[in-house]
Amino acid sequence: MSSINNIQADQILDCKGLACPMPIVKTKKAMNELIAGQIMEVQATDKGSLADFQSWAKRTGHQYLGTLQEGDVMRHYLRKANPAEVKEEQAFPSTISHKELQAKWSGKENFILLDVREPAEFALKHIPGSKHIPLGELENRLTELNLDKEIVVICQAGARSEMACQLLVGKGATNVKSVLLGMSEWAGETKGSESI
Repeated sequence: MSSINNIQADQILDCKGLACPMPIVKTKKAMNELIAGQIMEVQATDKGSLADFQSWAKRTGHQYLGTLQEGDVMRHYLRKANPAEVKEEQAFPSTISHKELQAKWSGKENFILLDVREPAEFALKHIPGSKHIPLGELENRLTELNLDKEIVVICQAGARSEMACQLLVGKGATNVKSVLLGMSEWAGETKGSESI
């Protein structure tokens, strides 16, 4: 395969300045316009987009070709799969609402609250006591989690937490829930520079 520097994109999608889940949402829509085998270049500034696109490609059957970084802009390259290779995207079936999470957290229930956002997002605002492992590092840091325990996964808006839940279940976790709407709608107690 040729160097990623030599990839010729059939379509360029500008997602600069957009935060998760919008780069993936726009990519899904734009991917429908491509012919199987064509390549899309997605330009993004969201630091978590690398893990997002790698995970999304795995789940959908499209091929992740690589990423080039130029300053703050990441250029992700994806090849559209043939119809026979495309997988139906499945929403993660086990979710938890903010109200349910607040009750668990306030009741000091024994569970792991896993925040899979990027370090800057976590530093800005997070739920006290949450374990922070960015989605892109999760697979390599599974030993830091007890997969036999209940794991509640949170991100900014719900998309990364779903990807993390699917990864955890694939690695043997049996009691995993994704927080609906993520930190974007969390009204409970937080720590971080935004809450000071």
